[in-house]
Amino acid sequence: MDFDVELRFQKVKSELEKKFGEGMDVQSILFLIGVNELGMGYKEFSKQEKTDLLHVAICTLLEPYGYYKFEEYDKEGWPHFSLVKQLPALNDREQQHLIKEAMIAYFEENDYVKIDSAST
Repeated sequence: MDFDVELRFQKVKSELEKKFGEGMDVQSILFLIGVNELGMGYKEFSKQEKTDLLHVAICTLLEPYGYYKFEEYDKEGWPHFSLVKQLPALNDREQQHLIKEAMIAYFEENDYVKIDSAST
């Protein structure tokens, strides 16, 4: 994995852990992004809703890369995306790299987390 991406991801993770508690991992960060994108705040989610939140997060993260396009919000307020192009075949390490890179961009671009690039 690209060392710079991993360092920057650890900084994002550290900042999120200050707000949400220790033990954040990629899955829990995806959940947070999904909840944030849903825009309804935290509530008790069913197992299916949790799966849907992870899907919303993945689509949101990969939209800037041209893989998904936001379509609309349904009557319950859930965002829906369409697949624009297939993801290339990636091994687990490459998938983790892409997701972490996209997470860093998401948190920086939305001004949720400030990462000093000069210190990486």
